[in-house]
Amino acid sequence: MVSEHPDAPAGETTALALKILVAGGFGVGKTTLVGAVSEIRPLRTEEMLSEAGRTVDDTDGVDHKVTTTVAMDFGRITIRSGLSLYLFGTPGQDRFWFLWDELAQGALGAVVLADTRRLEDCFPAVDYFEHRKIPFVVAVNCFSGARRHDARDVCRALDLDPGTPVVLCDARERDSGKEVLIQLVEYAGRVHTARLLDSVG
Repeated sequence: MVSEHPDAPAGETTALALKILVAGGFGVGKTTLVGAVSEIRPLRTEEMLSEAGRTVDDTDGVDHKVTTTVAMDFGRITIRSGLSLYLFGTPGQDRFWFLWDELAQGALGAVVLADTRRLEDCFPAVDYFEHRKIPFVVAVNCFSGARRHDARDVCRALDLDPGTPVVLCDARERDSGKEVLIQLVEYAGRVHTARLLDSVG
């Protein structure tokens, strides 16, 4: 959490800026989500997929994809007056996971985007955040033509910890993405409050 105005006079509300990660498998829609909700021109670090990379990047189910994030995506959205979210989209391929630890520093929580056609691709992200006790929500990106699954079925398939929210979304739609982020902030707030109470109890 960062205060954008640390020297504000007493009595004035300072603006909060919260760091959020957007993670998930290759081609699941992370760059799309950050771009759809960002109120600033998003920073993207995309490169063209090459023939050399085809031996390590599994493009099954995302044959149309021609670029990939090699460092991060960055965007910002104001949820309400005094509360902004800084969004950091992680790269999806295994070979870029060394960046995740740096990106995760100081994060309030994360959105794990999932594609039910390739649900296993989000297992590493789920494991990563569970292991580090970073609150997250799973957002099922409802791709056109993909079979719809109930959130409870996705929760069982991913063997999520009790209480971890699963929401359905369309990463292309700003309102849908914003709702996912609001649910994450609310959930992460509850988790962090519970941990604080446990530590003093």
